[in-house]
Amino acid sequence: MRAPPPTSPPPPVPKPPTGKRPTCAVAGAHAETLAARFLTRHGLAILERNWRRRCGELDLVARDGETLVFVEVRLRRDGAFGGAAASITATKRARLVNAANLYLARLPRTPPCRFDAILLDALDPARIEWLRDIFGE
Repeated sequence: MRAPPPTSPPPPVPKPPTGKRPTCAVAGAHAETLAARFLTRHGLAILERNWRRRCGELDLVARDGETLVFVEVRLRRDGAFGGAAASITATKRARLVNAANLYLARLPRTPPCRFDAILLDALDPARIEWLRDIFGE
């Protein structure tokens, strides 16, 4: 015997209480979305989001003309330990380079590349700072 169809829709997923800060993972995902939209508005094409390997993660991989751009998105809401730029340490840089090398190994040819950073000190699109070629290579 079949159960009768439900008479009301399922309850909506509850939203977090207003006024509370989102978790780090939620805030990071939101920051990456803001960064992707920002870069798209500035003419870049987003190719990948959160490309992960054991050695590291590429937040965004984009194309700027013929150049492949590896974008690190940094959100810092508390300046006690430095701003968003200060959080890109030598260890983080090494992980970015290792992940980028693995990404490039999949391609039939190596295009011109650069590393950029999108810095946010709040989840506010008006306060995005875009640093191009952060490794100056």
